[in-house]
Amino acid sequence: MDAVEEVGVQTETVTRQALAERVRPVLFINKIDRLIRELKLDDRGVQEKLNRIIRDFNGLIDLHGEKEFANKWKVNPAEGNVAFGSALHRWGFTVPQMLNLGLKFSDIVAYYREDRVDELKKLLPVHAAVLDMVVDHLPNPVEAQRYRVPKIWHGDINSELGKAMLDCDENGPTIICLNKVIVDPHAGIVSTGRVFSGTISEGDQVYLLTAKKGYRVQQTSIYMGARRAIVGAIPAGNIAAMLGLELARAGETVVAEGLKDVMVPFEKIKYVSEPVVTVAIEPKHPKDLPRLVELMQRLSIQDPNIVATINQETGEYLLSGMGELHLEISLKEIQSEVDITVSPPIVVYRETVTSSSPPILGKSPNKHNRIWIMVEPLNEETINLLAEGEISEYQDRDERARILREKAGWDAHDSRNLWAIDEHFNVIVDRTRGIQYMREVKDTMISGIKWACESGPLAEEPMRGVKVVVTDCQLHEDPVHRGPAQIMPMSRRATWGAFLSAKPTLLEPIYKIQVTVPPDYIGTVSSILSQRRGHVLNVEQRGPLAFINGEIPVRESFGLANDMRSRTSGRAFWQTQFSRWAEVPKSLLGEVIAEVRKRKGLKPEPPKAEEYIDTL
Repeated sequence: MDAVEEVGVQTETVTRQALAERVRPVLFINKIDRLIRELKLDDRGVQEKLNRIIRDFNGLIDLHGEKEFANKWKVNPAEGNVAFGSALHRWGFTVPQMLNLGLKFSDIVAYYREDRVDELKKLLPVHAAVLDMVVDHLPNPVEAQRYRVPKIWHGDINSELGKAMLDCDENGPTIICLNKVIVDPHAGIVSTGRVFSGTISEGDQVYLLTAKKGYRVQQTSIYMGARRAIVGAIPAGNIAAMLGLELARAGETVVAEGLKDVMVPFEKIKYVSEPVVTVAIEPKHPKDLPRLVELMQRLSIQDPNIVATINQETGEYLLSGMGELHLEISLKEIQSEVDITVSPPIVVYRETVTSSSPPILGKSPNKHNRIWIMVEPLNEETINLLAEGEISEYQDRDERARILREKAGWDAHDSRNLWAIDEHFNVIVDRTRGIQYMREVKDTMISGIKWACESGPLAEEPMRGVKVVVTDCQLHEDPVHRGPAQIMPMSRRATWGAFLSAKPTLLEPIYKIQVTVPPDYIGTVSSILSQRRGHVLNVEQRGPLAFINGEIPVRESFGLANDMRSRTSGRAFWQTQFSRWAEVPKSLLGEVIAEVRKRKGLKPEPPKAEEYIDTL
């Protein structure tokens, strides 16, 4: 955490995500040197600022932590679970370390004012402070898995697999959750994750549940700092690095081959941010195209918030990230190896509906099958449950139905007949009763509806927050006439017809922004935000600085850096973080739809509902 900027949007995001997965936090307050050199604070001023940061951080734990953990997980400098320092100058300490050495905060200030920072590095090496915090205050795997597994895994805790993970049993069935995948130029894909149960060894045959692919582990190793040390076997409770799992990605569940049909995958990793800005890139020299594709694939493997795609119709190579800065860092990595040209940034939108549609008829291409589909907006309670991981396709059906009834207000029938959930929080529900052959075509029907949701009719942007309901169906008795080539187009067509009949609109991404400035510039920053369709939520005065919290549409954030720096004489520091999706203002909706469709080479006007509604 930055000592000058204090508890900002990024600190809150990381803390909330850790607490949601029951990860116990410790705190390192960085850039203490800035308090002394830039803000010219004395030792009392430094301590007052640090105390305020610790108080606010504990407030986050109170706000986002579960009651049974919040109080005992709060940090206290006297206990040594808070460290202070400067990563730039490579020194750091905890209060117990300071007391052992007989030092005070005034001594730290003196080292800087007397230009003796090199002595601080030797006296208080930053690695010693961090290591002490980890060893003394973070729980061991045996203890942590007992309360973490029920939160991040929706399988039966009382099953053999559940008990093995709760006990961190190295003799149990092999179960690993991957949290990081990198591409080593020499070794290839390196998959890293925690071994929750069992022991992983070189030569083991494992299965990736999400990728649905089996592999033989070619090498196992553990990390010694940044380096990997090869070991023959790694038991439960350790972090393992494995070679040979070519389709592995962060969030994958890796199990022994024999468990592929019985293991419930770990809850998918939830990222608070989403890729909301896209650029098109192309190599300056055509011969570099294969290398560009390889680099884009490597980036998307290593950073799950980078999405690399190829538009098959236009031939564009697209890279999507969380914002201009995120993409800039990624593009520099590509530019270090290939000369490329980059388009101006493009905002990613979502399509949704604002009302319910009537049941819409869709016919298969051969006219032998019929489906009736209606859509309606998904309520916020359901979207929140999906975002927080409380609802999952892998949950026990009865438990999921109970949560949907009690927390989201669903009726008994819909809650028990939730067919599928996609990555953009669209759900598919079956309201039919006794339809012949439905079981045989169910998966194909789901695929057709998901196909419709991947690229909506307004601007070929993904749908979000839409409840797609199958209300009726008539299927041909001959399997030849109700194959995927008939059912998928029929389901997609009816979904689009229902979508266009339910007052569709676009959602745009909104950033949460926190700006740190001297109080004299509060009015200037407020003016900058309002001119860009943003607004100020609140302003806090903390010592010599003002902290302005607000929101700004991502579309309006391009060029913000130059505007902010020039109008505040370079005195403003700011952080942005994806916050939410919001409806595009009606006054801009037509313009935005036309702009997106033009960029994609589509007709200027979106289709009408009648174009997708079949008649009896």
